[in-house]
Amino acid sequence: MSSIDSETKRKLREMGAQPLLEAIEAQHDDHVVGMSFGERLQLVVDHAHESFNHSKIDGLIRRANLRYPAADLRRVDLVEERGLDRAVLAQLATCSFIQRQQNVVFQGFTGSGKSYLGCALAK
Repeated sequence: MSSIDSETKRKLREMGAQPLLEAIEAQHDDHVVGMSFGERLQLVVDHAHESFNHSKIDGLIRRANLRYPAADLRRVDLVEERGLDRAVLAQLATCSFIQRQQNVVFQGFTGSGKSYLGCALAK
């Protein structure tokens, strides 16, 4: 694929299509040389769509004003010491309670990690 001129790059940036521009520029890699136009277009669209979804999720997390924005269920420490069941955490991580329209309530002593778990689950 030939290089894109600076005016086209400027227009793509102006439209907020930076991920699309990055995906198009990645078409210069050796692994895409033998691909058809349709396959290359699919790669570009897939990359741009993934970037769009990632940005959307990041924005939602930012706007949620989570107390612990870096909380992550995979990094929950001292599961046994806090009396947490790994199977229950794994079940919560699937978020199946949302589809069943059920609420989740965390109970525990002060400092036991209720807010952290809530923030991790929100992400």
